[in-house]
Amino acid sequence: MSTEHAHLPPGVEVIATLPEAAPRIPAGAEARTIRVTLAPGDPGAPPHRHPGPLFGYVTQGEILFELEGQPPRVVKAGEALFEPGGDVIHYQGANNLPDAQSQLVVTMFAPPGTPVLTVVSAEELAERRHLRVGRP
Repeated sequence: MSTEHAHLPPGVEVIATLPEAAPRIPAGAEARTIRVTLAPGDPGAPPHRHPGPLFGYVTQGEILFELEGQPPRVVKAGEALFEPGGDVIHYQGANNLPDAQSQLVVTMFAPPGTPVLTVVSAEELAERRHLRVGRP
């Protein structure tokens, strides 16, 4: 434990810190807490983007997580994830388990009134194919 968090009371634990997230938060943004529950094998939402950054924590199961410019990775219960939002495409947020539910809770910072996600068109996916890591 760092000395920065040594003063925390018993039972309080800092799981992850991401100082570089602050500049990505849009001016005037609201914070939204969102729970995503995925049935066994659920592929999640189609490729999309978010209006602002989000910081999340997997509370149950495993999430197959893939962002544009990064290889797909599995985020397990107890682990945190970050997504910058904006122009970055979120390719996958799937349940990695075929036989159990998975769940994550995210806090998103976005301008008021914006949608939680916007699905990316097939044409844009084709145009940006070269930015997807580990895919043909």
